[in-house]
Amino acid sequence: VKIVESGGGLVQAGGSLRLSCAASGRTFSNYAMGWFRQAPGKEREFVAAISWRGGNTYYADSVKGRFTISRDNAENTVYLQMNSLKPEDTAVYYCAGSLAMTRREYEYNYWGRGTQVTVSS
Repeated sequence: VKIVESGGGLVQAGGSLRLSCAASGRTFSNYAMGWFRQAPGKEREFVAAISWRGGNTYYADSVKGRFTISRDNAENTVYLQMNSLKPEDTAVYYCAGSLAMTRREYEYNYWGRGTQVTVSS
């Protein structure tokens, strides 16, 4: 699965961004999809995940209520709507695919190169 993220950028605190993740190469709907992020000097961390048909979602506590993950299997795309952004959300955001619905990074087999999100205070 080839994965390409887009939609990152610079936004003021309190603002919104929507990230997109376009996947190709294998049957997209067979994969659960997740978003992870890595801030400077920190380890990569789980943000959100969505099941194959979109019926189940997981969120990190730090983004619950502010971020929403969704997917469009017809378009082979996953989205991360990010509202009420905070400076601590600044990171490179990665999209990844897994055969398991999971928060665990090591269970994701396919990764994009990431998109930078910067939230100014």
